[in-house]
Amino acid sequence: MSFRTKLKHLQPHLQNEKGKEEKPLLKKQVEASAKLEIPFLDVWEKERVKPYFYDEHYCFIREKEIPIEEPYGRYSFSQFIEAVEAWNSSTSNHPLSAKGFRPSDLFFFDTETTGLGGGAGNSIFLLGYASLQGDKIVLRQHLLPQPGAEIPLYQSFLEKIDYTTLVTYNGKAFDWPQVKTRHTLIRKHVPRLPSFGHFDLFHAARRLWKHKLDRLKLSIVEKEVLGIERIDDIPGFLAPMIYFDFVESKKPDGILGIMKHNEMDILSLITLYTHLTFQLLNIDEQRTVKEGFEVGRWYAALGETTAATEILSEIAEGEHIDALEAKYALSMQLKKQQEWERAIVLWEELVLSDSSQMAYDACTELAKYFEHRAKNIAQALSYSEQALLILKASKLPPSDQKLAEINKRLFRLKRKLKSH
Repeated sequence: MSFRTKLKHLQPHLQNEKGKEEKPLLKKQVEASAKLEIPFLDVWEKERVKPYFYDEHYCFIREKEIPIEEPYGRYSFSQFIEAVEAWNSSTSNHPLSAKGFRPSDLFFFDTETTGLGGGAGNSIFLLGYASLQGDKIVLRQHLLPQPGAEIPLYQSFLEKIDYTTLVTYNGKAFDWPQVKTRHTLIRKHVPRLPSFGHFDLFHAARRLWKHKLDRLKLSIVEKEVLGIERIDDIPGFLAPMIYFDFVESKKPDGILGIMKHNEMDILSLITLYTHLTFQLLNIDEQRTVKEGFEVGRWYAALGETTAATEILSEIAEGEHIDALEAKYALSMQLKKQQEWERAIVLWEELVLSDSSQMAYDACTELAKYFEHRAKNIAQALSYSEQALLILKASKLPPSDQKLAEINKRLFRLKRKLKSH
């Protein structure tokens, strides 16, 4: 940075003769805009894109307002407000809970980069985000017109950020670390990065839908879960090539398509957060048994026993494999809570089910209970022998470890029975 430019950065700390501070940012923007010509400026302006001048360079900013009544997939954006209100009325603790926040606090964020790898060699060329402001969703995108303009890019992005909670899709592993890396290189010239909480919806999507989706790309989740169909969308993997072509040619056409792609990614985050909330809080009436099972298991893993028991109890009826899995998961949750009578009833029902796996697991749990808690060795032996028969007669994958465990238990129980 030249001495003259450094001196300009000190201007906010200087007073003019009348004791009033000058407005260095505005002055700097005027000076820069007088020197710089923007190729295809008329095309940019037609697409609601304006240049932002800073530090003898510029970036582009696009802003769009969307009414909250507008639908996007299965939900309208107004239902996002309902989702946040539902969390504030809930007593459950969850990583996606917005309890204590207002809808306007959440900050939906996505980037486009020159590559998929990490490190300083990978640049972010588009920073996009949206939030609720009044009765509309406001979306803003900051575009890097050339590699040397990162200071105005991050200055424009950071100067107005005042959000509490970041919402991304795989942003913990990719987007935000990339922002931190690029910010480190210019941190002396731009505002500090704010501290964020972070809701990463990728991990939630993987928990709930890995059983039905081979891949969990956001575009696939949109189509298969959220009912969002992208029309004339540019695939994300083409973004780096299109960006480099734009840097060389300055023609906006291709990069405007990437900005539209980024816009859809961001708006999908709002719909996805709404849908996940409705799934987690029992609001979605179309939630499948399998989804309910995964929600219940998630609450159980978090130690939220009340929520886990409630959800698993709702779906543990019937003989479908998903219901049987829910029943078994519920029994194990009751076991943790030492509600033995309820757990035993469920295990005894599972022993009679058509699922060899569920019957085997239930026999094993009953054998453990009668040996170690009820001290009924004969009953424990009976269930152990039944488990062995199921294992041998069923199509379950053979397991030396399972056979060894059963035989060890049988030997121990028979010895105990003789000693009584």
